[in-house]
Amino acid sequence: MYLIVLLVNLIRKPTETFVVEKGKIYQEEFAEGYIIRNESIINIEDKDKGIVPIKAEGEKVAKGESIYRYCIDNEEEINKKIEEIDLEIQQNFNNDDVYFSTDIKLINNQIDQKLDSLYENNNIQKIIQEKNDINTYLTKKIKIKSENSNNTTLKTLIDKRNSYENQLKNSSKYIQADTSGVISYKIDGLENKLRIDDFSYLNEEFLKQLDIQTGQIIASNLQNGKIVDNFKCNIVCILKSDEAKKSEVGKNIKLRLQNSEEISAKIVHKSVEPDDKILLVFEINDSVADLIKYRKTSFDVIWWSYSGLKIPNSAIKFEDNFSYIIRNRAGLKEKILVKVLRTNEKYSIVENYSYAELKEAGYDMSKLTNKKSISVYDQIEN
Repeated sequence: MYLIVLLVNLIRKPTETFVVEKGKIYQEEFAEGYIIRNESIINIEDKDKGIVPIKAEGEKVAKGESIYRYCIDNEEEINKKIEEIDLEIQQNFNNDDVYFSTDIKLINNQIDQKLDSLYENNNIQKIIQEKNDINTYLTKKIKIKSENSNNTTLKTLIDKRNSYENQLKNSSKYIQADTSGVISYKIDGLENKLRIDDFSYLNEEFLKQLDIQTGQIIASNLQNGKIVDNFKCNIVCILKSDEAKKSEVGKNIKLRLQNSEEISAKIVHKSVEPDDKILLVFEINDSVADLIKYRKTSFDVIWWSYSGLKIPNSAIKFEDNFSYIIRNRAGLKEKILVKVLRTNEKYSIVENYSYAELKEAGYDMSKLTNKKSISVYDQIEN
Protein backbone atom coordinates (compact mmCIF):
# COMPACT_ATOMS: atom_id res chain seq x y z
CA MET A 1 0.00 0.00 0.00
CA TYR A 2 2.88 2.33 0.85
CA LEU A 3 4.49 1.81 -2.57
CA ILE A 4 1.16 2.38 -4.31
CA VAL A 5 0.63 5.69 -2.47
CA LEU A 6 4.15 6.84 -3.42
CA LEU A 7 3.51 5.91 -7.05
CA VAL A 8 0.21 7.80 -7.14
CA ASN A 9 1.82 10.88 -5.60
CA LEU A 10 4.67 10.70 -8.07
CA ILE A 11 2.28 10.55 -11.03
CA ARG A 12 0.27 13.49 -9.71
CA LYS A 13 3.32 15.65 -9.07
CA PRO A 14 6.67 14.28 -10.30
CA THR A 15 9.59 15.43 -8.18
CA GLU A 16 13.26 15.13 -9.07
CA THR A 17 15.36 14.05 -6.13
CA PHE A 18 19.08 13.93 -5.52
CA VAL A 19 21.18 11.93 -3.11
CA VAL A 20 23.56 13.86 -0.86
CA GLU A 21 27.09 12.53 -1.28
CA LYS A 22 30.62 13.23 -0.17
CA GLY A 23 32.38 14.88 -3.07
CA LYS A 24 34.61 17.59 -4.44
CA ILE A 25 33.84 20.57 -6.64
CA TYR A 26 36.24 22.55 -8.78
CA GLN A 27 36.52 25.96 -10.35
CA GLU A 28 38.50 25.16 -13.46
CA GLU A 29 39.00 26.11 -17.07
CA PHE A 30 40.49 24.49 -20.15
CA ALA A 31 43.79 25.84 -21.44
CA GLU A 32 46.44 25.18 -24.08
CA GLY A 33 49.98 25.99 -23.12
CA TYR A 34 53.54 26.04 -24.44
CA ILE A 35 56.17 24.16 -22.48
CA ILE A 36 59.37 26.00 -21.59
CA ARG A 37 62.25 23.94 -20.20
CA ASN A 38 65.78 24.37 -18.96
CA GLU A 39 67.36 22.39 -21.81
CA SER A 40 70.77 22.56 -23.39
CA ILE A 41 71.65 21.09 -26.77
CA ILE A 42 74.89 19.16 -26.74
CA ASN A 43 77.53 20.80 -28.92
CA ILE A 44 77.46 19.37 -32.43
CA GLU A 45 80.95 18.26 -33.44
CA ASP A 46 80.15 16.53 -36.72
CA LYS A 47 76.81 17.28 -38.35
CA ASP A 48 77.37 14.69 -41.10
CA LYS A 49 77.72 11.72 -38.73
CA GLY A 50 74.87 9.90 -37.06
CA ILE A 51 74.89 8.99 -33.40
CA VAL A 52 74.51 5.74 -31.51
CA PRO A 53 72.60 6.31 -28.24
CA ILE A 54 74.18 4.90 -25.10
CA LYS A 55 71.47 6.40 -22.90
CA ALA A 56 67.85 5.94 -23.97
CA GLU A 57 65.30 8.73 -24.39
CA GLY A 58 64.18 10.02 -20.98
CA GLU A 59 66.94 8.23 -19.08
CA LYS A 60 68.64 10.09 -16.22
CA VAL A 61 72.29 10.99 -16.72
CA ALA A 62 74.97 12.41 -14.47
CA LYS A 63 77.45 15.11 -15.40
CA GLY A 64 80.42 13.59 -17.24
CA GLU A 65 78.56 10.37 -18.12
CA SER A 66 78.74 9.09 -21.70
CA ILE A 67 75.38 9.54 -23.41
CA TYR A 68 76.05 8.69 -27.06
CA ARG A 69 78.84 8.18 -29.56
CA TYR A 70 79.33 9.23 -33.17
CA CYS A 71 79.23 6.57 -35.87
CA ILE A 72 82.59 5.80 -37.48
CA ASP A 73 83.03 5.86 -41.25
CA ASN A 74 82.84 2.08 -41.81
CA GLU A 75 80.39 1.34 -38.98
CA GLU A 76 77.76 -0.14 -41.29
CA GLU A 77 80.30 -2.50 -42.82
CA ILE A 78 81.57 -3.64 -39.39
CA ASN A 79 78.03 -4.22 -38.09
CA LYS A 80 77.28 -6.34 -41.12
CA LYS A 81 80.36 -8.49 -40.44
CA ILE A 82 79.31 -8.87 -36.78
CA GLU A 83 75.86 -10.05 -37.92
CA GLU A 84 77.48 -12.64 -40.22
CA ILE A 85 79.68 -13.88 -37.39
CA ASP A 86 76.64 -14.12 -35.09
CA LEU A 87 74.98 -16.43 -37.59
CA GLU A 88 78.05 -18.67 -37.65
CA ILE A 89 78.22 -18.64 -33.85
CA GLN A 90 74.60 -19.83 -33.66
CA GLN A 91 75.46 -22.79 -35.88
CA ASN A 92 78.36 -23.75 -33.62
CA PHE A 93 76.66 -22.88 -30.33
CA ASN A 94 75.46 -25.56 -27.92
CA ASN A 95 72.31 -24.38 -26.11
CA ASP A 96 72.70 -26.89 -23.28
CA ASP A 97 73.19 -24.75 -20.14
CA VAL A 98 73.21 -27.60 -17.64
CA TYR A 99 76.97 -27.90 -17.37
CA PHE A 100 77.47 -24.15 -17.05
CA SER A 101 74.42 -23.48 -14.89
CA THR A 102 76.42 -22.07 -11.97
CA ASP A 103 78.30 -19.67 -14.28
CA ILE A 104 75.54 -18.35 -16.49
CA LYS A 105 72.44 -18.61 -14.30
CA LEU A 106 72.72 -14.92 -13.43
CA ILE A 107 73.04 -13.96 -17.10
CA ASN A 108 69.96 -16.01 -18.02
CA ASN A 109 67.97 -14.25 -15.27
CA GLN A 110 69.13 -10.86 -16.54
CA ILE A 111 68.07 -11.76 -20.08
CA ASP A 112 64.63 -12.87 -18.84
CA GLN A 113 64.18 -9.58 -16.97
CA LYS A 114 65.07 -7.59 -20.07
CA LEU A 115 62.63 -9.63 -22.18
CA ASP A 116 59.83 -9.00 -19.65
CA SER A 117 60.64 -5.29 -19.78
CA LEU A 118 60.44 -5.31 -23.59
CA TYR A 119 56.93 -6.75 -23.55
CA GLU A 120 55.69 -3.89 -21.34
CA ASN A 121 57.53 -1.06 -23.10
CA ASN A 122 56.42 1.11 -26.03
CA ASN A 123 59.31 3.60 -25.94
CA ILE A 124 61.36 2.97 -29.09
CA GLN A 125 64.59 4.33 -27.61
CA LYS A 126 64.11 2.22 -24.47
CA ILE A 127 63.40 -0.85 -26.60
CA ILE A 128 66.62 -0.28 -28.54
CA GLN A 129 68.53 0.05 -25.25
CA GLU A 130 67.00 -3.15 -23.85
CA LYS A 131 67.85 -4.98 -27.08
CA ASN A 132 71.45 -3.80 -26.87
CA ASP A 133 71.64 -4.96 -23.23
CA ILE A 134 70.32 -8.41 -24.22
CA ASN A 135 72.95 -8.64 -26.96
CA THR A 136 75.61 -7.75 -24.38
CA TYR A 137 74.40 -10.49 -22.02
CA LEU A 138 74.30 -13.02 -24.86
CA THR A 139 77.85 -12.08 -25.81
CA LYS A 140 79.01 -12.67 -22.22
CA LYS A 141 77.19 -15.99 -22.16
CA ILE A 142 78.81 -17.09 -25.42
CA LYS A 143 82.23 -16.03 -24.16
CA ILE A 144 81.85 -18.08 -20.96
CA LYS A 145 80.75 -21.16 -22.88
CA SER A 146 83.47 -20.78 -25.52
CA GLU A 147 86.15 -20.55 -22.82
CA ASN A 148 84.89 -23.84 -21.37
CA SER A 149 84.45 -25.54 -24.72
CA ASN A 150 86.78 -27.56 -26.93
CA ASN A 151 85.18 -26.08 -30.04
CA THR A 152 88.08 -24.16 -31.65
CA THR A 153 85.84 -22.79 -34.39
CA LEU A 154 83.58 -21.17 -31.81
CA LYS A 155 86.57 -19.65 -30.03
CA THR A 156 87.90 -18.21 -33.29
CA LEU A 157 84.53 -16.68 -34.12
CA ILE A 158 84.28 -15.12 -30.66
CA ASP A 159 87.75 -13.60 -31.02
CA LYS A 160 86.84 -12.13 -34.41
CA ARG A 161 83.61 -10.69 -33.04
CA ASN A 162 85.43 -9.12 -30.07
CA SER A 163 87.95 -7.62 -32.47
CA TYR A 164 85.22 -5.91 -34.51
CA GLU A 165 83.46 -4.67 -31.35
CA ASN A 166 86.69 -3.20 -30.02
CA GLN A 167 87.21 -1.51 -33.35
CA LEU A 168 83.81 0.20 -32.98
CA LYS A 169 84.45 1.24 -29.40
CA ASN A 170 88.04 2.44 -29.83
CA SER A 171 87.43 4.34 -33.06
CA SER A 172 84.28 6.15 -31.91
CA LYS A 173 84.04 9.62 -30.43
CA TYR A 174 82.09 9.48 -27.15
CA ILE A 175 80.04 12.46 -25.97
CA GLN A 176 79.62 13.14 -22.25
CA ALA A 177 76.86 15.08 -20.51
CA ASP A 178 77.98 18.56 -19.47
CA THR A 179 75.28 18.69 -16.78
CA SER A 180 72.94 16.31 -14.99
CA GLY A 181 69.33 15.76 -16.09
CA VAL A 182 67.58 13.46 -18.56
CA ILE A 183 68.73 12.77 -22.09
CA SER A 184 66.40 13.54 -24.98
CA TYR A 185 66.82 13.21 -28.72
CA LYS A 186 63.63 15.18 -29.44
CA ILE A 187 64.90 18.48 -30.80
CA ASP A 188 62.53 21.03 -32.37
CA GLY A 189 64.76 24.08 -32.73
CA LEU A 190 63.03 26.03 -29.96
CA GLU A 191 65.47 25.08 -27.22
CA ASN A 192 67.25 28.45 -27.34
CA LYS A 193 64.18 30.47 -28.33
CA LEU A 194 61.95 29.60 -25.35
CA ARG A 195 64.02 30.75 -22.39
CA ILE A 196 63.39 30.37 -18.66
CA ASP A 197 65.71 33.13 -17.41
CA ASP A 198 63.31 35.99 -18.20
CA PHE A 199 59.66 35.69 -19.31
CA SER A 200 59.22 39.32 -20.39
CA TYR A 201 59.69 38.34 -24.05
CA LEU A 202 56.49 36.27 -23.97
CA ASN A 203 53.29 37.61 -25.53
CA GLU A 204 50.37 36.23 -27.51
CA GLU A 205 51.76 37.27 -30.89
CA PHE A 206 55.13 35.62 -30.15
CA LEU A 207 53.42 32.36 -29.17
CA LYS A 208 51.21 32.33 -32.28
CA GLN A 209 54.24 32.71 -34.53
CA LEU A 210 55.66 29.47 -33.15
CA ASP A 211 52.95 27.67 -35.17
CA ILE A 212 52.86 24.50 -33.02
CA GLN A 213 50.00 22.01 -32.93
CA THR A 214 48.63 21.02 -29.51
CA GLY A 215 49.66 17.48 -28.55
CA GLN A 216 52.10 17.16 -31.45
CA ILE A 217 54.96 14.84 -30.50
CA ILE A 218 58.44 16.17 -31.22
CA ALA A 219 60.27 13.93 -33.68
CA SER A 220 63.45 12.16 -32.56
CA ASN A 221 66.74 13.42 -33.95
CA LEU A 222 69.48 10.97 -34.91
CA GLN A 223 72.15 13.66 -35.25
CA ASN A 224 72.22 15.19 -31.79
CA GLY A 225 70.80 15.16 -28.26
CA LYS A 226 70.04 17.50 -25.38
CA ILE A 227 70.05 17.46 -21.58
CA VAL A 228 66.79 18.51 -19.94
CA ASP A 229 66.25 19.61 -16.34
CA ASN A 230 63.94 16.91 -14.94
CA PHE A 231 63.11 18.78 -11.72
CA LYS A 232 61.00 21.63 -13.10
CA CYS A 233 59.60 23.22 -16.23
CA ASN A 234 57.19 26.03 -17.12
CA ILE A 235 53.92 26.22 -19.05
CA VAL A 236 52.75 29.52 -20.55
CA CYS A 237 49.13 30.09 -21.63
CA ILE A 238 46.63 32.82 -22.48
CA LEU A 239 43.38 33.00 -20.45
CA LYS A 240 40.37 35.33 -20.22
CA SER A 241 38.54 34.16 -17.09
CA ASP A 242 37.85 36.31 -14.05
CA GLU A 243 40.01 33.94 -12.01
CA ALA A 244 42.95 34.57 -14.34
CA LYS A 245 42.46 38.33 -14.04
CA LYS A 246 42.38 38.09 -10.24
CA SER A 247 45.36 35.70 -10.06
CA GLU A 248 48.59 36.75 -8.40
CA VAL A 249 52.22 35.85 -8.93
CA GLY A 250 53.33 33.42 -6.23
CA LYS A 251 49.91 31.80 -5.84
CA ASN A 252 49.80 27.98 -5.78
CA ILE A 253 47.10 26.21 -7.79
CA LYS A 254 46.55 22.80 -9.43
CA LEU A 255 46.81 21.70 -13.06
CA ARG A 256 45.18 18.60 -14.54
CA LEU A 257 47.27 17.17 -17.36
CA GLN A 258 46.16 15.05 -20.32
CA ASN A 259 46.77 11.87 -18.33
CA SER A 260 44.17 13.12 -15.78
CA GLU A 261 46.85 13.56 -13.12
CA GLU A 262 46.49 16.61 -10.89
CA ILE A 263 49.79 18.30 -10.11
CA SER A 264 50.76 21.36 -8.09
CA ALA A 265 51.72 24.53 -9.94
CA LYS A 266 52.87 28.01 -9.03
CA ILE A 267 52.21 31.26 -10.92
CA VAL A 268 55.64 32.78 -11.62
CA HIS A 269 54.77 35.40 -14.24
CA LYS A 270 51.70 37.42 -15.26
CA SER A 271 51.13 40.04 -17.93
CA VAL A 272 48.10 41.70 -19.53
CA GLU A 273 47.54 41.14 -23.25
CA PRO A 274 45.26 43.07 -25.66
CA ASP A 275 41.50 42.32 -25.58
CA ASP A 276 41.55 41.88 -21.80
CA LYS A 277 43.52 38.61 -22.01
CA ILE A 278 45.97 37.41 -19.37
CA LEU A 279 49.28 35.67 -20.04
CA LEU A 280 50.29 33.36 -17.20
CA VAL A 281 53.40 31.25 -16.69
CA PHE A 282 53.11 28.27 -14.35
CA GLU A 283 56.04 26.44 -12.78
CA ILE A 284 55.64 22.71 -12.15
CA ASN A 285 57.86 20.14 -10.43
CA ASP A 286 55.93 16.95 -11.23
CA SER A 287 55.53 14.98 -14.49
CA VAL A 288 58.37 17.01 -16.04
CA ALA A 289 59.90 14.01 -17.83
CA ASP A 290 56.48 13.00 -19.21
CA LEU A 291 56.17 16.37 -20.98
CA ILE A 292 59.54 16.23 -22.74
CA LYS A 293 58.01 14.81 -25.93
CA TYR A 294 55.62 17.80 -26.22
CA ARG A 295 56.12 21.50 -26.84
CA LYS A 296 52.43 22.40 -26.62
CA THR A 297 49.83 20.59 -24.53
CA SER A 298 46.26 20.95 -23.28
CA PHE A 299 45.35 20.93 -19.58
CA ASP A 300 42.86 22.20 -17.02
CA VAL A 301 43.68 25.04 -14.66
CA ILE A 302 42.09 24.23 -11.29
CA TRP A 303 41.77 27.55 -9.49
CA TRP A 304 40.31 25.96 -6.39
CA SER A 305 38.71 22.76 -5.16
CA TYR A 306 36.57 22.07 -2.10
CA SER A 307 35.43 18.84 -0.45
CA GLY A 308 32.40 18.02 1.68
CA LEU A 309 28.67 17.35 1.28
CA LYS A 310 27.99 17.88 -2.42
CA ILE A 311 24.54 18.86 -3.70
CA PRO A 312 23.19 20.41 -6.95
CA ASN A 313 22.69 24.17 -6.96
CA SER A 314 19.11 23.64 -8.16
CA ALA A 315 18.25 22.00 -4.81
CA ILE A 316 19.24 25.07 -2.77
CA LYS A 317 16.47 27.51 -1.87
CA PHE A 318 16.59 30.83 0.00
CA GLU A 319 14.47 32.54 2.63
CA ASP A 320 15.40 35.66 4.61
CA ASN A 321 19.00 35.47 3.40
CA PHE A 322 19.32 31.88 4.66
CA SER A 323 19.76 28.88 2.39
CA TYR A 324 17.92 25.62 2.91
CA ILE A 325 17.06 22.33 1.21
CA ILE A 326 14.01 20.07 1.29
CA ARG A 327 14.80 16.60 2.53
CA ASN A 328 12.48 13.76 1.53
CA ARG A 329 12.49 10.69 3.75
CA ALA A 330 9.90 8.15 2.56
CA GLY A 331 7.51 10.94 1.65
CA LEU A 332 8.18 13.00 4.79
CA LYS A 333 9.46 16.39 3.64
CA GLU A 334 11.48 18.58 5.97
CA LYS A 335 13.06 21.98 5.56
CA ILE A 336 16.71 21.99 6.67
CA LEU A 337 18.95 25.04 6.86
CA VAL A 338 22.37 24.59 5.28
CA LYS A 339 25.46 26.76 5.07
CA VAL A 340 26.89 27.03 1.53
CA LEU A 341 30.69 26.86 1.72
CA ARG A 342 31.69 26.93 -1.97
CA THR A 343 29.82 26.97 -5.28
CA ASN A 344 30.67 26.41 -8.93
CA GLU A 345 28.36 26.40 -11.96
CA LYS A 346 26.55 23.16 -11.10
CA TYR A 347 27.22 22.09 -7.52
CA SER A 348 27.81 23.41 -4.02
CA ILE A 349 29.57 22.13 -0.93
CA VAL A 350 27.39 22.64 2.14
CA GLU A 351 27.41 21.84 5.84
CA ASN A 352 24.94 22.04 8.71
CA TYR A 353 24.55 25.17 10.80
CA SER A 354 25.22 25.03 14.51
CA TYR A 355 22.85 26.76 16.96
CA ALA A 356 25.53 29.35 17.72
CA GLU A 357 26.08 30.14 14.03
CA LEU A 358 22.34 30.63 13.40
CA LYS A 359 21.98 32.88 16.42
CA GLU A 360 25.03 34.94 15.50
CA ALA A 361 23.72 35.30 11.91
CA GLY A 362 20.45 36.77 13.24
CA TYR A 363 18.13 33.86 12.49
CA ASP A 364 14.73 33.95 14.23
CA MET A 365 15.33 31.12 16.71
CA SER A 366 11.58 30.90 17.52
CA LYS A 367 11.15 29.23 14.11
CA LEU A 368 13.67 26.57 15.05
CA THR A 369 11.53 24.17 17.11
CA ASN A 370 13.58 21.13 16.24
CA LYS A 371 16.86 21.62 14.37
CA LYS A 372 17.39 19.08 11.58
CA SER A 373 20.64 18.09 9.86
CA ILE A 374 21.45 16.56 6.50
CA SER A 375 23.92 13.75 6.04
CA VAL A 376 25.33 11.51 3.33
CA TYR A 377 22.73 9.48 1.38
CA ASP A 378 19.82 11.78 2.32
CA GLN A 379 17.44 12.44 -0.55
CA ILE A 380 16.75 16.09 -1.33
CA GLU A 381 14.30 17.62 -3.76
CA ASN A 382 15.05 19.88 -6.66
